[in-house]
Amino acid sequence: MLDTIEVRERRSGGSRTFRDTLVVSERVNWRLEDLVGETKRMDFGLRFMPESLARVENLPFLSADEKRVLNQIRGHAYLRIFGLVEEFILPFVLDHVRPCLDKDDYRVRAFLQFAAEEAKHIQLFKIFGENFREGFGSECGVIGPPSAIAEKVLSHKPLAVALLILHIEWMTQRHYLDSVKDDNELDPQFKSLLKHHWLEEAQHAKLDGLMVEAIADGMTDEEIASAVDEYLEIGGFLDEGMKGQTALDLEAFELKTGRKLSDAEKTVFMQVQHQANRWTYIGTGMTHPKFLEMLEYLNPAERERIEAVSETFC
Repeated sequence: MLDTIEVRERRSGGSRTFRDTLVVSERVNWRLEDLVGETKRMDFGLRFMPESLARVENLPFLSADEKRVLNQIRGHAYLRIFGLVEEFILPFVLDHVRPCLDKDDYRVRAFLQFAAEEAKHIQLFKIFGENFREGFGSECGVIGPPSAIAEKVLSHKPLAVALLILHIEWMTQRHYLDSVKDDNELDPQFKSLLKHHWLEEAQHAKLDGLMVEAIADGMTDEEIASAVDEYLEIGGFLDEGMKGQTALDLEAFELKTGRKLSDAEKTVFMQVQHQANRWTYIGTGMTHPKFLEMLEYLNPAERERIEAVSETFC
């Protein structure tokens, strides 16, 4: 359980916490020019995504080359979807910090740095999409448009959205540290993008936690339960999106390889890859120990509820 005294200390020493986070953020900050450019190209002879997320080996009717192609398609969707979700994170963070402009300079600077980095990530992943298209040689669809998804997500209660953002930030940490960091068979350029994204998102997770605590402060158990209901509603909406993304990935696979899967193979493809997407984007965040600790702090009953629901997405 998240230590209540520790949380109170973080609140009472908020300015120090924001200052420390800002210092680290400025230290790990990077420029777009350092990561992308003519000399930094992806090697399409290599895998992009760790198998624990891609789960292409669970499709025995694909050849080794076809599994690599599908792995790269999943990698393309992965970074483009991150760009998509950051398009609703950015305005939410700005809305959160706006009322604090005259209260705590370090808090304001930390959240504005957060927002600037999210804007930079959106631009990075757009550039990645262009470079991927050039190297891959065919189109790969991505769910959207981002504005429609952002509008849907942001229509929910602030605590529900803040919980989703915290979920996403811890999800990012888990992907890199558990699956990407020590996988030396991934394309170095793609891995570099994941590493540098993780470096900045690690600081965002700290700020997200403080944001959740600030929004939930003073709320009743019933109000928190209602927000968790809406967090789950957003999860259901995203799960439908993952089903749509799986269909787009299948379309991109057939276009690139020229192979038309049989109806039976398509059924297996959709089942295996939809579950892989569920785990990647929903299960890994929903079951992250730090995310569950935050839920326990809000209300232990909400942690128990999410742990029961999360089995569907693993």
